[in-house]
Amino acid sequence: MKTMKRKILIVVFMLTAMFNYANRLNETLSNLNIEKVRVEFKNVKKGDFLTIKNEDGITLHSETISKEGVINKVFDFSNLTEGNYVFELEKDFEIKIKSFKVEDGKVIFNKDSEQVIFKPVVRSKSELLLISKISFDKKPLQIVLFFEGEKIYSETAKSTTILNRVYKLDADKKGNYKVIIYNNGRSYTKRFKI
Repeated sequence: MKTMKRKILIVVFMLTAMFNYANRLNETLSNLNIEKVRVEFKNVKKGDFLTIKNEDGITLHSETISKEGVINKVFDFSNLTEGNYVFELEKDFEIKIKSFKVEDGKVIFNKDSEQVIFKPVVRSKSELLLISKISFDKKPLQIVLFFEGEKIYSETAKSTTILNRVYKLDADKKGNYKVIIYNNGRSYTKRFKI
């Protein structure tokens, strides 16, 4: 009977020690995660652009991606103040956004807030200007066209899921053109010549 009580006591002691160790291990990992956060983006290309912005849109970090494939980066967020932040990966035709917040000394990612914004595609061919945009949120697109620095056309296009516009430019007006497209609080600029 005494042997059985000793075995039970040893098992209880071992379990208690194991739970205390596990709790200390979790605290240590949590403290490491507060300062060192790993972020992964798949299908990146050389030349893609990664930024971290605060809730006011101020860029805190930016870098150009130097290799293709998967980027798996570790960031130290120990100096960030409490608030909302975003990672933005700008690719050729889209911007991938991952939101996170710093609260009570912890970094919290909101997987439900991950989104993709499709950039407008602008092409010029002879005197034609073609603009396409995929917009699942159906927000309007403001298009402003300049010739030699002077505004010559402006339109706010009500967006459908897929917006396609073709503009015929004056073939006699050869020179430098610029189109600026405003959508989702962002602007996209394309310069071209005819």
